[in-house]
Amino acid sequence: MKGLTMQTRPIWAGILFAGALSWHGCVAPQAPQDLLVPTDAQMKVRSLQTRTFDLKDRHAAIRGVIASLQDLGFIIERTNEGLGLVTAARFAEPNYYDVVTITVTVRQDSADKMNIRANAIYNNKPIEDPKVYQNFFTALQRALFLSQELQPSS
Repeated sequence: MKGLTMQTRPIWAGILFAGALSWHGCVAPQAPQDLLVPTDAQMKVRSLQTRTFDLKDRHAAIRGVIASLQDLGFIIERTNEGLGLVTAARFAEPNYYDVVTITVTVRQDSADKMNIRANAIYNNKPIEDPKVYQNFFTALQRALFLSQELQPSS
């Protein structure tokens, strides 16, 4: 900075200071260490979201999930039978601009039992109200019962 005049020194000092600030601002923030640690509250919600059904046929369980979601006014967005996933959404009453989305997972628990877990979200916030999940599983129980009644006996 030998050839700098008294007028240009403050300008260069300002540029260097701004550069140092911007370089420091580009450093990615560190994620908290406990970000993915399960809590007791999460385990409680998970127990509300999960039920075990006496079913051998995973395909029948997925069909029952789809039927119950449609009965509840949901539009099926995606299904993946291989993974046992069904994703659906609907507008929520009374405003009809709020959105409820639900992802249901069907997993074989044993030879004659299926674990079914529903994860519902209202306007990007997880639903933790037990009544919501009770309503879904009641509708699912009915749909599974109806599908068994409709099958021809062998």
